[in-house]
Amino acid sequence: MSQMNRRRALQLLAALGTTGLVAACGNDTDGASGSTGSPIKIGLIAPQAGGLKAIGDEIVNGFQLFLDLNEQQLGGHPVTLITANEGNDVKSGKAAVDELLSQGVLALTGVVNSAVMLGIRDTVEKARVPLIGSNASPSTLQSVVYIWRTSYVLDEAGRALGGYLKEQLKPGSRLGIIMPDSVGGEDVERGFREEFGSSDPRLAGPVVWTTAADNPGKTAFSQDIRKALQKHPDAILCFFTGEAGVEFIKQLREAGYKGPVYAPGFLTEGTALESMKNDALNIQTALNYSADLSNTANRVFASEYRKKLGSSPTTYAMASYDAAQVLHQAIQLAGANPNPQEVNLALGKLGQIDSPRGIWQFNQPRTPQQKWYLRQVQRDGQVLSNVLISELATLG
Repeated sequence: MSQMNRRRALQLLAALGTTGLVAACGNDTDGASGSTGSPIKIGLIAPQAGGLKAIGDEIVNGFQLFLDLNEQQLGGHPVTLITANEGNDVKSGKAAVDELLSQGVLALTGVVNSAVMLGIRDTVEKARVPLIGSNASPSTLQSVVYIWRTSYVLDEAGRALGGYLKEQLKPGSRLGIIMPDSVGGEDVERGFREEFGSSDPRLAGPVVWTTAADNPGKTAFSQDIRKALQKHPDAILCFFTGEAGVEFIKQLREAGYKGPVYAPGFLTEGTALESMKNDALNIQTALNYSADLSNTANRVFASEYRKKLGSSPTTYAMASYDAAQVLHQAIQLAGANPNPQEVNLALGKLGQIDSPRGIWQFNQPRTPQQKWYLRQVQRDGQVLSNVLISELATLG
C-alpha cells in the first residue's frame, strides 16, 4: 500500500470510528509510493448487454475501484485495463479471450457465465496466461493450472443451504425445488442434496427444471411453477440470477405462493433486489458476502464503493475487487518485469487474503476456502436490504 493510500486508510478508519489499521495493512506488499515497474495490461471479460449485463457492470466496478484506491497500479506497475464483451454464449466468450490475448495482456479476469468459463478453459490453459475468474465457477472445472477463482464453487451454495435447511425445516414439511436447466442449476441442486439428503421425506417430489434463459419472458416460468405448486410445498428452494431471478419471483408470487423462499444469494443481489420490490421481502439466501459485514476491509471497501457508485456493493463487485487484490500481490512477488507464467507461480504462493468477505485463502483447486453467510431481505426505511443473519459454514 502506497503512502498516499496509507493516509487514505487512516482517514477512512478515523471517519468510521474504527480501529485496527494493522489489520487493514497486514498484507502490504508494496514499497514506497509511485510507480517502479513497467506498464502492464489486464484483460477483463464481462457481458456488456443482455440479462447478465448488471453482473458484468458490478465486476468492472469492483476491479476499477481497487485500481482507483491504488493509483491505477497493480504491484507497482501502471495498469491499462482492457474490457472485452463476454456476450451470452461460449462463442462470444472465446472471441473475447482471443481478442485480449492478441493484445498481450499479463493476466485475465472476469467471466460471468459458467458455460463460457468451461468453454474457454482449454484456450486459457494453452495460452499459459492466468485467469482470475471473479464470478463463474462450475464444479466441473477441475485440473486447471492457469485458472483461479475469487468467487466460490457453485455447489457450495447448495451445500450451505442444504445443511441449514436440514436443521431448519420441521418434520412433515415439504420443500419444492425449482432450478434452471443449466450448469449452475445442476451444481447447486447436487450440492444441496449432498448435505440435505436425497431421500429426505421432506422433499416435495423431484426437481422441476426450467428454462435457463438470461432474459426470460413474462410467462417463461408459469407452467413449471404450477407444476411445483401442485405438490403443495411449504417452502421453495430455487437458483436464479439477474433478470431471470426477478421474473421468476414475480411469476411465483403471481401464482399465489406467499411462503418462504430460499436460494443462493445471487437471486437478490444488486439491481435484482430493487426490481423485485416487496416480492422479495423475507427471502433468505446463502452467500459468501454481505455488505454489512463488520470487518476493517469491508468498512473501507463498502464506504468507498458507496461513495463512488451511490449503492451498496455486491458479491460480484467484491470478488472482482479481490481478483485485483490477488493480482496486485502476485505481480509484486513476480518482480520488476513479470511475465504471465511468473505471475501464475506467484499466485500459488499467496497466503491469507484480507478481504471484505473476511479472511480467505486459495485451496488446492484454486478456489476460495471461505465462510458462507445467511441473509434475509428486510426493509431498511424505504430501501430493501440483504441483512446478515448468521454464519452458515466454512467451505472450500
